This record gives sequence, C-alpha cells and structure tokens, in this order.
Amino acid sequence: MRVFVGFDDTDVKDSDRGTGKLARWFERELPDGSNVWGVVRQQLLVNELIPYTSHNSSACVILECPDSVSMEGLTERAIAHIKRHFIDGSDPGLCVCPEGDPAIVNLMVFGRACSERVVSQKDALVAAKGVHLSGHGGTNEGIIGAAAGVGLTFQGWSGRFIEFGRLRDIPASVEVGTLEQLGIQVISLDRDAQIPAPADIVENNGWLRPRLLGGRPVLPVVPRSPGFWEALGKKHNNGQKEGSNNGR
Repeated sequence: MRVFVGFDDTDVKDSDRGTGKLARWFERELPDGSNVWGVVRQQLLVNELIPYTSHNSSACVILECPDSVSMEGLTERAIAHIKRHFIDGSDPGLCVCPEGDPAIVNLMVFGRACSERVVSQKDALVAAKGVHLSGHGGTNEGIIGAAAGVGLTFQGWSGRFIEFGRLRDIPASVEVGTLEQLGIQVISLDRDAQIPAPADIVENNGWLRPRLLGGRPVLPVVPRSPGFWEALGKKHNNGQKEGSNNGR
C-alpha cells in the first residue's frame, strides 16, 4: 500500500536544513519492508497574510509499505523524526494518510484551497478528520502545509520531485532512454510536439527535478539542437532552501 506523509514548517530562516531535506531523511526511519517511492515539494499560496520561511512550500513523502505496517507505528516514527531534526523556533506539522482512506477527498480539496487563498488551522483539522494530523511546536501552523501537501500530492497534478530513486546521482547530461528506464517520463514542450528519441541527450544543468503529473514523474524539456534537449527549471542560488516551509 501507499502512504502519504506530509511535513511542513520544520526550519527557520538561515537554518542549515529545510523541510525538504527533513522529508528526504525520513527514508532512514522506515520499518522493514517499506521504502520511499518519491518525495514531492508542493508550492502553496504566497501572500503577505501568510507567515513562511522562504517559499511557502511543504513536502510529502510517498511511501510503499507492506499491508502489515501499522499506521500508528509509522506515525510514531515520523513524530520522532521531526523531534530529532526540526529547528527551534519553527512550527512543525505532520500529516499521515494511507491510500484509500476516505479523508483523502477532503484533503485534496483542502490542498487546492491552500494554493488559492488563506486558510486556518481549523480548516486543516476539519479536512484531515479521520487521519493523523498533528503539530509539534511553536504555533503548530505547520499542520496546514502538511495536510495540503498530502492532498495535492495524492491528486497527482502539481509539485516537483525532490527525490525519486537516486535523482541527485543522475548526471548533468543523460540519455532520454536512461531517464525512462529510471521511471521518469520525458515530454517535449516544443511547439510542434516533437518526441524525444531514446538516444537523445537531456541537459539538466546539474539540477533535475521532474514534475508530478498524472501521478508519475514527468520531465518537461525543450529542444536546443538536433538530438539535444534542455530540462525546464534551474536551481536558485539565493540561499533559499528546497522545500522550505509554509506557516499557513
């Protein structure tokens, strides 16, 4: 079964790690037989009424677990993980929801709302009724982004992967066929919708982050010359952290 674990608001300005990194580290804490399918960063509304550290984003870990795995035990591991790695002064939140839980419908609606308007902790608690949603410090505002991250990721049409397999080990120049063997679909955004060939090369500038589209990792590319493509998206060198938290 798949389980969606949302983290948010675990860091502060100028800390040495962001929520995205904490989410990726959760792989070390999993019970036997479980693994991380992917970690997705979700962008939420940026508004002057919303407190956040840098980008107002949250992170959702998609787990593949045996049916025998206890949700209570998995949640306890996630809580311990937050307590071990969060930064003092942050407002951490956690949401844990197994695939197929009836609450996922409300979480999807809530996630979309968080990308459009200011919402409250009460809204998050109502949306997550029936699944685990908890705050672990400060104002507990992180429950909002944690719940939204789960809803948006389950919906499958927003966000970018900050981990998928060994995403960070993929070289700056890589064949389309290699990416597809790794489970990453390469799609062309060329005006004429030219199809990238398996032997074509994708240049990613050392920062390859597929999008979550249709519930799978998809890498949008644009043509640069015959047989060569460039992946969309570049790393920001402004000191802001990938997956940094949102407060509301």
